Amino acid sequence: MKAIYEIPAQEYNAKLATKLKTISEIKMPEWAFYVKTGLSKARPPENNDWWHARIASILRQIAIHHVVGVGRLRTKYGSRKNRGSKPEMFAKASGKIIRTMLQQAEKAGFLEKVKDAKDGKRLGRKLTVKGREFLEGIK
Repeated sequence: MKAIYEIPAQEYNAKLATKLKTISEIKMPEWAFYVKTGLSKARPPENNDWWHARIASILRQIAIHHVVGVGRLRTKYGSRKNRGSKPEMFAKASGKIIRTMLQQAEKAGFLEKVKDAKDGKRLGRKLTVKGREFLEGIK
């Protein structure tokens, strides 16, 4: 896990995103070219590789925080919404985009769902052994 903390986050995410492009399970859906990443955004992302960059960032967040759910990630990637003459308010990011990314990472074998031992409710997702080894291999 030292590689994640030794390299600056922006540099690590860029390297991870380029490695994720080679994995067949992780690809941008066709609808992702036309959607905004959240309620507070005016337009879709201009960068064509934003899908892989966001998955790289999500995987790094899960590696740091161990168990992360869609709700926490929506809050993490949210931003301020411009409401005209009214004061700005915080708006969460799109859950569909984050959920689809997590599902693709699960298909690739990097993540697994975690349930609470007491009541069986879902807590979120965590890295598998394969996912941890993949993230540690980034240098």
